[in-house]
Parts: sequence; C-alpha cells; structure tokens
Amino acid sequence: MKYRGSCHCGAVAFEVEGEIASALACNCSICQRKGSLLWFVPREALHLLTPEDASRVYEFNTHRIKHRFCPQCGIHPYAEGTDPKGNRMAAVNIRCLEEVDLAAVPVTHYDGRSI
Repeated sequence: MKYRGSCHCGAVAFEVEGEIASALACNCSICQRKGSLLWFVPREALHLLTPEDASRVYEFNTHRIKHRFCPQCGIHPYAEGTDPKGNRMAAVNIRCLEEVDLAAVPVTHYDGRSI
C-alpha cells in the first residue's frame, strides 16, 4: 500500500510504500520527547515529494541516525539510518501519515533508554 505523509505545514512531504504491521514506541531521550510511532521500511520505499533540503537534520549520541524535521513547523516526519546489516532504512513517524487508523496499529514498546 502507498501512504502519503508530511510535516504539519506540508513543507516536508513524502510517499512510502509497504504494509504497516506494527509501530515502535521508543523511550529514548529524543523519541520520548517527540512522541513518534515509528514504522521501519527500507529507505528505497520512502519517496520524497519535496526537496531533501526542505528538512533539517538533527543527530546526537553516535550520529548514526539522521532525525529529519521541518524547520518551519518543527514536526519530525521521518529519520534515516542503517540496520545492523548495513541496509539503508527509514523510520517513518506514522502519526505523520494520512488516513492511518492509529488505534488499529499494534505498538511495541522499546526501552531505548537502556542502550
């Protein structure tokens, strides 16, 4: 299935393809503050509809994840990184996707604070 997503103001927009089987709620220092529900997909499944430089990047700790956010409205629609095997991945904030019934998506809680 193809989903359309964006930040609040629409300056950062994208489409992503795949099936949302579950989402991850992490309690690390950044995810807890953002309140994201993350859906991990291969980076190739995420197609930007706006220029990449419409978003800004925030990195912290090991600098392995590029947390993308809109400089206009401040919303974090997705992040980019690699999985343990070196594959490029995107972590899509499903709260930023249109027409997704959040209550129907099973959520796994991840203890990111312990890492």
